[in-house]
Amino acid sequence: MEWRELEQTCRECRACELCRTRHNVVLEAGNREAVVMFIGEGPGEQEDLQGIPFVGPAGKLLDDMLSIIDMDRSSCYIANIVKCRPPRNRDPLETEQEACISYLWNQIALVQPKIIVCLGRIAAKKLIREDFRITREHGMWVEQEGIWRMAIYHPSALLRDVTKRPETFVDLLSLRDKMRQLGIV
Repeated sequence: MEWRELEQTCRECRACELCRTRHNVVLEAGNREAVVMFIGEGPGEQEDLQGIPFVGPAGKLLDDMLSIIDMDRSSCYIANIVKCRPPRNRDPLETEQEACISYLWNQIALVQPKIIVCLGRIAAKKLIREDFRITREHGMWVEQEGIWRMAIYHPSALLRDVTKRPETFVDLLSLRDKMRQLGIV
């Protein structure tokens, strides 16, 4: 699907129960021609209300994280695995992820990123490896299908546990280094 068809299909989606409680489908933010794509698990309350990913407190932290490596939303593309908010911000169920994953694959095909950064364990398990362990493997690079992939802690996890921030800072520097290595910066 091209962008317009993808947007329309997502807005009309009824493939899982999340459609019943959503205010908005949350498809994307950023630059559709970006070489770096950030992928989280799903929208939270503010994202659902505004229809834009990462606009709540975790989004503010993500913006701060991007600024550390001289990036902002205009220089990357941001999406989630599920496009509708799970109730009470719980983790998206496997059935909900499967109902939405083709939309994400379509987004990846359209953007054609050179780098995917998974924000948190759920995205890493879906996009890197099913048995991915975020506490042990964050910041580690793997190349799959011509795309470099890495996972970092989800910004909301960093809001809950500030002790993980130094590790994430190192991971962000690794992202900047990978971008330089690939001639992106």
